[in-house]
Amino acid sequence: MAADLHAKYQKLAQEYSKLRAQNQVLKKAVVDEQGQGASLKEELKMKDQSVRKLQQEMDSLTFRNQQLAKRVELLQEELVTTEAKGKKSKQKSVDPPSQMSQQRQSVFDEDLQNKIQENERLHREIQEAQAKHSHTETDLRERLLVLEKDAMQHKAVIDGLKMKYMDTIEKLQNDKANLEVKSQSLEREAKDCRLRTEECQQQLKNIHTDLSSRLDQSLSIIQDKVPFNDTSCAEYSTLDVPVHDRRHQLKARDVSGQALTFLRDLVGALLNLHTYTEQRIQIYPIDSATDTISPLNQKFSEYLHENASYVRPLEERMLNLFESITEETLTTLETTVKLKPFSDVFTTYVYFLKKILPYQLKSLEEECEYSVCTASLQARNMELQSDMKKMTAVFEKLQVYISLLALPSTKPEMLLQTNYNVIFTQLAACLHSLHDVMKDISKHYSKKVSLEQELPTITQKLKNTNDCILSSVVALSNVTGKIGTFFSNNLDFFTVPSVYSSRIGMGVIDPLAAECMLENKKKAAAYIKSLKKPRPGSVPYEEALANRKTILSSTESREGLSQQVQQSQEKIAKLEQEKEHWMLEAQLAKIKLEKENQRLTELENQLKPTVTGKMTFVGAVQENGTIPKLEEESPLVEKDSKEPVRSTSLIPDAESREQLIKNHYMMRVAELTSQLQIGDSKSVHFYAECRALAKRLALAEKSREALLEEVKVANQNIVRLQDELMTTKRSYEDQLSMMSDHLCSMNETLSKQREEIDSLRMGSKGNAKKNRGR
Repeated sequence: MAADLHAKYQKLAQEYSKLRAQNQVLKKAVVDEQGQGASLKEELKMKDQSVRKLQQEMDSLTFRNQQLAKRVELLQEELVTTEAKGKKSKQKSVDPPSQMSQQRQSVFDEDLQNKIQENERLHREIQEAQAKHSHTETDLRERLLVLEKDAMQHKAVIDGLKMKYMDTIEKLQNDKANLEVKSQSLEREAKDCRLRTEECQQQLKNIHTDLSSRLDQSLSIIQDKVPFNDTSCAEYSTLDVPVHDRRHQLKARDVSGQALTFLRDLVGALLNLHTYTEQRIQIYPIDSATDTISPLNQKFSEYLHENASYVRPLEERMLNLFESITEETLTTLETTVKLKPFSDVFTTYVYFLKKILPYQLKSLEEECEYSVCTASLQARNMELQSDMKKMTAVFEKLQVYISLLALPSTKPEMLLQTNYNVIFTQLAACLHSLHDVMKDISKHYSKKVSLEQELPTITQKLKNTNDCILSSVVALSNVTGKIGTFFSNNLDFFTVPSVYSSRIGMGVIDPLAAECMLENKKKAAAYIKSLKKPRPGSVPYEEALANRKTILSSTESREGLSQQVQQSQEKIAKLEQEKEHWMLEAQLAKIKLEKENQRLTELENQLKPTVTGKMTFVGAVQENGTIPKLEEESPLVEKDSKEPVRSTSLIPDAESREQLIKNHYMMRVAELTSQLQIGDSKSVHFYAECRALAKRLALAEKSREALLEEVKVANQNIVRLQDELMTTKRSYEDQLSMMSDHLCSMNETLSKQREEIDSLRMGSKGNAKKNRGR
């Protein structure tokens, strides 16, 4: 126990260290993510500042462009005024220098128009660059928000994992404290055990000294007083009559009687199962009344029709075994010679099961190939196939153990007495496994029957047959459970050492020697009885002559009596067959009666009429034993629960009392069976719930592994997004550098335009002065 606790504590410590290491790794990952988020925020701030600077430069450039536009407008106005003045001077005097000035003015206008168009183009490019910059900025901000959301989600997952790991750490600490308390209690118990062992060793020494002194005394008495030893030859000692144990014999007879009753129930359940299975094959999946069934099912039904020849001898051989065990005999495995015929009959029945097993499996496969068979019904058929294989295997194991138990009565040298206990314990375990298999068969067959009830092509005959098979399977489950508990309860009696093995000088007992011993025992018992019995007086001669005639007449009538006995035995056999037939018919009629009663109660609940004539239907059922049709009754019949039941039958009081007692016990049996079925259904429900919880646990483990995989993928995505952010950052810087270069070139072009405009202005002013001078 301490070693198990220590191993468990070591496992818990290893898991705690693993969780602690994983917690440290997760903490480092969270700190790294926080640092990276802070660096990204700082970089975003720097980018915002640079964007603001560029916006300010763009504003200044736009202001300068507006100033230049105003100057250009002023120049245009001056040009218009100069043109007007030139026209006036033209009217006064037209000279060749004014034409030259007009040409120059036109050239200047064209150049100015070109500069204006180029300025507009530059303004348009600047606006496009600004729009592109704002678009990229919004994209980056959206991506940053998405990344922040992902980071928050990952942080929440990490916090959840932290809480979970803290809970597991607390649980482990609590387990550690509990284990320490348990280890302390175990140490105390170990100390107490050491003290007890020391006391026991001291007592053992005292007993050893006492027994050694007694042994010396007994040896001295045997050497001095006993003249000879009659147990020197084990073969002769086997012929000695052992001490008669009447209590053992009564217990053996009681146990064999209980086994006989259980075996009768088992035989009846097996007969019903095989018979109803044959009936089901004849009507499903193809009804033999309308169409020919498959050759496989024909062969299978032929084999099943022979089931009574294999099952009935089990009861007969068990009855012979029970009759051989009496109060006067000595019951051991060596003396129960009737166990060998029972073993042979059981072996033949196991061969019968092995013979019908492949046909049964093929028949279930043929049902699966039927067009109406659903997927769930196919699954139930597969389960029944595996259950039938298990049942045959368990019966084979039982046959092996029973044949081993029958060996001492035929070949005692083939089986040692030390192996008897092992065989009995294995036989008990095999009986319990048979009960488990029969429970599985009843559960799976009930599911199959419930699924077949939903099929559209099912007939009433098939429903009744399915109910009968299900009842026989439930009976088999109950009987096997009773047999298993009976054998386990009496296992101590079966494993008690034999009377032979308890006597000195007796080895392996030969069955012939055991039979001779039993004959010697009978002779000794008869001799003792004859000694105790008083001697009867002699019959007078006159009485003997008078009784001679009656003796002769009795001998003559003995032959007639023997013939009457034979005839009565034949009638009994026929009546047994008819009894079996009518028992089956009664079961079917009982099922029909229950269904008809249920249908009538449903109709009565729907109608709910009020009529004065009450309980006519119940009286008719009690008189006739059958259910009348609903059309023959009045449609307004109602049961009144407050008034007593009045039967119209003319049965005497004694028979009515017997009928009431019988009905009471039948109701009680029905209630007990319903309670048993409810218990079975609850156990099935609990088993299904446990399986569902196990599946949920497995799914939770799988979801945990999936979440860990998602965390890994999320970390990889974070790294990938960081790389993409770096690449976008670099591209953004490249675009900014390109925009700055473009702005520098635009400034250069604008400065050139300014110089040209200034030169044009100076030229226009010089021309104006010349015109004025002229």
